[in-house]
Amino acid sequence: MSSTETTVDNLLQERFESLTRAERQLVNSLLKNWPVSGLASITAVAQKAEVSTPTVVRMVQKIGFKGFPEFQAAVRNDLEASISNPIAKHERWAANAPDGHVLNRFADAVVQNLHQTLHQIDPVEFDRCCALLADPAHRVFVTGGRITSTLAEYLYRHLQMVRSDVTLVPAAANSWPHHLLDMKSGDVLMIFDIRRYENDLLKLAELAGQSGVEIVLVTDQWGSPIGRHAIHRFNCRIEAPSAWDSNASLLVLIETMIAQIQSQTWKTTSGRMRDLEMLFDKTRLFRKFK
Repeated sequence: MSSTETTVDNLLQERFESLTRAERQLVNSLLKNWPVSGLASITAVAQKAEVSTPTVVRMVQKIGFKGFPEFQAAVRNDLEASISNPIAKHERWAANAPDGHVLNRFADAVVQNLHQTLHQIDPVEFDRCCALLADPAHRVFVTGGRITSTLAEYLYRHLQMVRSDVTLVPAAANSWPHHLLDMKSGDVLMIFDIRRYENDLLKLAELAGQSGVEIVLVTDQWGSPIGRHAIHRFNCRIEAPSAWDSNASLLVLIETMIAQIQSQTWKTTSGRMRDLEMLFDKTRLFRKFK
C-alpha cells in the first residue's frame, strides 16, 4: 500500500478515475458490499463483477499491491482494526430500533454514500465549478430527468436568490428547443442524470455543447454518458436498501455548492436578498409573527 494510514476502500476510491472501465466496474462491485466482498476468492470476485480474473490482478496492482493475496491481507487488517477500534463503533441512528431495522440500515447506507462521494470529489474541481456558477458573465441553465428534475429545481430556487440570469429548463423535452435557441457560447448548463440515464438529456447536452455551452454534470458512481460532453463532473454514490436510489449525497453536494457560491458572491448577494425580502413583505408571501 502507498500509505499505512490509508484503508483499502479509500485506495479504491482515490485511484478510481485512473482505472479502466472494466476495473471501475470491479471497484463498484467490491464497494457495494465492502469489506465482505474483498474477502471472497479471486474467482468469486471476478464473477460477481462480471470481469476476468486478470482484470482483478491488474486492478489490485494499480492501487499498490503486489497481488491479490496481499490485497486481501490488507482488507483483513482494515477489518480487524475497525472491529477493535471503539471510535469506529457508533450508536444506532434510531436508538429505539434494532441494528437491522430499516431506519438504521438506510441511514448506514446514506452515510457511507456520503463519505465515499465526498472522498472522491476534487476540491480544486469543486471550487472551479462553483466559481463558474457564481460568475455573472455566464448565464446558467439547470435541468434534470424524471426524478432528478426535483434536485435541479432545488438548486435553481437557491441560485435564483443568489444571482440573476438563472433558468430552470423543464424536464419535458418538447420545451427544450426554445431554451436551446437562447443558449449561447459561454453559458453553463448543469444537468442531473443518474441511472437509468435518459436519452433526451444526452441529446440536450450534445446540442448545447455544439453551441459552445459549458456542461456541468452531476451523476452517479457509474457515470452518465453525458460525461463525455461535460467540463465538470461529479460522481455521487446513490445505492440504498430500497427499490429506489438515494439522492441524499447529491443533495448534500448541491447545498454545499449553494453555500460556496453565496459566500463567493456575498457583496452582491446580500443586497439582492435584502431587496427580495422587501418584496416578500410587500406581497405578504410569508406570515410574520409579532
